[in-house]
Amino acid sequence: AAIAAERMFRSDLNFVGKLAQSLGRALRGKARFRGSDLALLIQQSGFDALPIVTLVTFLLGLILAFVGAIQLQTFGATIFVADLVGVAMVRDMGALITGIIMAGRSGAAFAAQLGSMKVTQEIDALETMAISSLDFLVLPRVIALCLMMPLLTLYGDAMGIIGGGFVGVVMLDISPVTYLLQTGDAVSTTHVVGGVLKGTVYGLLIAMAGCLRGVQ
Repeated sequence: AAIAAERMFRSDLNFVGKLAQSLGRALRGKARFRGSDLALLIQQSGFDALPIVTLVTFLLGLILAFVGAIQLQTFGATIFVADLVGVAMVRDMGALITGIIMAGRSGAAFAAQLGSMKVTQEIDALETMAISSLDFLVLPRVIALCLMMPLLTLYGDAMGIIGGGFVGVVMLDISPVTYLLQTGDAVSTTHVVGGVLKGTVYGLLIAMAGCLRGVQ
């Protein structure tokens, strides 16, 4: 078991090293992949994911506001529901929930696509033609998800805040303008930047894990 674990660790580390070299070639403009593939992956990882991200993050914001309102009503501080939802979504929950969605959606899709290519020997065919499979297949997927995750995180944050606002307006009789002003006072630029950076890291990890398992 120890030998097997050591071999798997070496294999994973080797993949990460090769991917780092591939990203370096991409930065120098020497990586070989098709722009049309990258554009399609960006659409699949970004625009096509909007419906499920909208639904889940809206419901999450709604649930956070509902649970918080029950406690805050005891102290007559229902206006701070906006603070609770805004800070929680922007700092952590927006990036985390979006990452979970994309892991189940895009990460699994990457693993399935590359796994089928491995079985049908398409990856071997690329290597035979002296085309790096990492550059041609893995790199566009990693770039696409790293580009889309920050945008999806911001979108998820907004939908979560809207979900919390729905509870605030309907259940707590807070005006929409008051709710938005209170959210703006609570949420800072530091919160937003931190959440976006977390989302980007999640995107990199998800793409790497999905592609690694697919290639293996």
